[in-house]
Amino acid sequence: MAFQSKELLPGVWHIQDKMGVCMTLLCGEKQALLIDTGYGFEDVASYVRTLTEKPFSVMLTHGHHDHALGARWFDRVYLAKADFPVYETYTQEFWRKRVLGQARDKGFDVDEGDFLSAKMAAPEVLDEKTVDLGGLTARIILCPGHTPGSAVVYVPEKELLITGDDWNPCTWLFFPEALCVQDYRRNMRHLLALPFGRVLCSHQFMLFDRTRIDQFMENLTDGCLKAAKPVEEGARVGVRTSMAQLPMEQVFVFDRDKFEQNLGKEAETDD
Repeated sequence: MAFQSKELLPGVWHIQDKMGVCMTLLCGEKQALLIDTGYGFEDVASYVRTLTEKPFSVMLTHGHHDHALGARWFDRVYLAKADFPVYETYTQEFWRKRVLGQARDKGFDVDEGDFLSAKMAAPEVLDEKTVDLGGLTARIILCPGHTPGSAVVYVPEKELLITGDDWNPCTWLFFPEALCVQDYRRNMRHLLALPFGRVLCSHQFMLFDRTRIDQFMENLTDGCLKAAKPVEEGARVGVRTSMAQLPMEQVFVFDRDKFEQNLGKEAETDD
């Protein structure tokens, strides 16, 4: 199998599939938790078994294809209820065919019939809760933004925040189901109250210092967003997008119309 993995911290494995998206496996003394499942071209369940013999459960940070199509390899997966429609949309044939094309563009050989016909696990509701893995704790926090049901995981013993797609050095907030910048920003600011020092995200195969996300949020101002330049990323989903340049070579691509329609919303809510 073409997976790569690194134990970035004791009991914290970051796994990258051949398409380049990452999953995280938290391994405690009693059980484990797999966070996201990748594109699903290869048997991620069998690969996890090469890393741990402990019983493990599976949660999805959100329902997009690159995080959820690997759910085909499991009987049970958990997802925030607000993202059930997202999961249903992005695991259908249209998106499976799209990612097949991306895989072929990368020169990967994929069993088309098997991939298109694979049955997806019906997600069960993921709620905010704290899971004791045995010497390692996973605190699941709903943080709507990238999608309505996006979730993050905080691991206090490692001072670690696992952000899914709510934060990456290149963060996208332009899919039709994404929240407006103002709501996203408010929800993300709540996370900054957590005493974490390290960050793992879904599209980088490495551990980041908290400074990255602090700088990202500090500079994600209305002024910065108003000055953002138009880009074409959202054209394929019919959205007018702009890209803001942020410190430490970070970028933020967002739905310009949603942002402009909701200017002043945070101030009104705070009042």
